[in-house]
Amino acid sequence: MDAATPFPRFTGTAEVSVRPARPDDAPAVARVQVVTWRTAYRDVLPVAVLDEWDEDAATEAWRTAVTAPPTPGHGVLVAVERDEIVGFAAYGPAELGAGEVPDPAGPTTEIATLLVEPRWGRRGHGSRLLAAVADLAMATGTARLQVWLPETDGVSARFYESAGWAPQGWARTLETGGAPLREVRWHTMLTDHRSDEAEEAR
Repeated sequence: MDAATPFPRFTGTAEVSVRPARPDDAPAVARVQVVTWRTAYRDVLPVAVLDEWDEDAATEAWRTAVTAPPTPGHGVLVAVERDEIVGFAAYGPAELGAGEVPDPAGPTTEIATLLVEPRWGRRGHGSRLLAAVADLAMATGTARLQVWLPETDGVSARFYESAGWAPQGWARTLETGGAPLREVRWHTMLTDHRSDEAEEAR
């Protein structure tokens, strides 16, 4: 995101906020990722992924995601509380699945990951990140948001459901080097959010 791009209206307060990630945020983003995975996803992700974590490689991958995104539609946001990065979200244009046709309503943005470190949970950081991604997506004409969630991840499913998302009927199985990981796709139409905002403005 360049300096001329307006940031979403929903950024928080002086103590809690959401902003675009910077290159020097990469170590903190990698730390939030591994701490959250090891704490909240140990029963979901393969043990090898968690125990053989390469901190340097993860940090460099996130730095590259921030400094050299694959397309202008890709981005990384961070949630901040009192100057500490406590969560992040990565997003980009969605790829069509096998046999899937483009949505006639318009483009789709996919949330690749949205994580909040567990000790900072229940403070609205996840909701602020989700709202910021939605605002950025709507500003570029995106019609729909989607995310893939592990089928057994009830916590994330309840979070997205509370935000008005729903399962879309698509599923996939990923090879992880251990037990296959089955994921289901959730989505929300941003056109519905535009309608809600129009009603509130009346």
